[in-house]
Amino acid sequence: MASHRRPKQPSRTRVTVLTATAAAAVALSSQAAQADPKPVKKDVKAEVDKLYEQAEQATEKYNGAKEDQDKLQKEVEGLQDKVARGQSELNQLRKGLGVVASGQYRSGSIDASVQLFLSGDPDTYLDKAATLEQLSGKQAEQLKVIADKQRRLAQQRAEAAGKIKDLTDTRKALGDKKDEVKGKLAKAQELLNTLTEKERAELKAEDDKRASGGDDRSSRADDRVDLGKETAASGRGAEALAAAKTRIGMPYVWSATGPYSFDCSGLTSWAYKQAGQKISRMSQDQANDGTRISSQSALKPGDLVIFYSDLHHVGLYAGNGQVLHAPKPGASVRYESIGNMPFMFGVRV
Repeated sequence: MASHRRPKQPSRTRVTVLTATAAAAVALSSQAAQADPKPVKKDVKAEVDKLYEQAEQATEKYNGAKEDQDKLQKEVEGLQDKVARGQSELNQLRKGLGVVASGQYRSGSIDASVQLFLSGDPDTYLDKAATLEQLSGKQAEQLKVIADKQRRLAQQRAEAAGKIKDLTDTRKALGDKKDEVKGKLAKAQELLNTLTEKERAELKAEDDKRASGGDDRSSRADDRVDLGKETAASGRGAEALAAAKTRIGMPYVWSATGPYSFDCSGLTSWAYKQAGQKISRMSQDQANDGTRISSQSALKPGDLVIFYSDLHHVGLYAGNGQVLHAPKPGASVRYESIGNMPFMFGVRV
């Protein structure tokens, strides 16, 4: 006969231990899932600074693409205007030859070669040099002019088509760089938003202190840099520096060229424009807008100062080891120690 013995129940002690263990495991698992360590301020600052530098690199490339677009747009418009005027001239030439042919037709003496021209391709006609002997000197000359005009028009149309393609490609590159800049800036802002208001204020204070070389007073917008015994600026360099000084405190805005917001090369190009001197838009191009100066000690106030190995940042030398520049997003046009960034060379415009 089968046994109907009741299964042995676990002891109360064992149940209690298992329950407690399970509860602890659930609690630890929940804590691990929710554990999202608060970002350390210094780590956030390092990452934000990196993103800002990448955004500035992309900004300078955007500026270059924008310049290329503007240049190509002008070239396309110029070529299209040439084509339109050339077509109008060609139409007039054809009309003139048509009048001659019409007169010959009415008199019953239209030349067979003229008929051939009017009914077909003049280039094909001109290839048959023997036929030219049947034309009067005046008609032959007219046909040559028309054929030359047609060839030039074909070349100009082909050139315009190539420029339009280049323009389309450049516009795409422009859009890609714009998206890249905005993405970098948005990511930086997301990181800053993980900090408390107090921590963000501390970061700004630290940045201002670093920019001023440790002297909080010199970070204020209305302070003047003491040029000390520096060789005085002269000519347009002095005028450019004087113009840039009037923009101190204006915000950095990517791809801005003033007069109330700037990126780095936007400030320098604007300042020199006020001095009556046109220089390039991009920092990499400004690096070639004058005589290069390899030694910091040889710099004069108003000289351009190029930073970083890819030449993506530029400022104006202000004397006494200081540059006046538009530094980065979230900051304003200000003086800063030249030693805060990797110096490449100066440029005397």
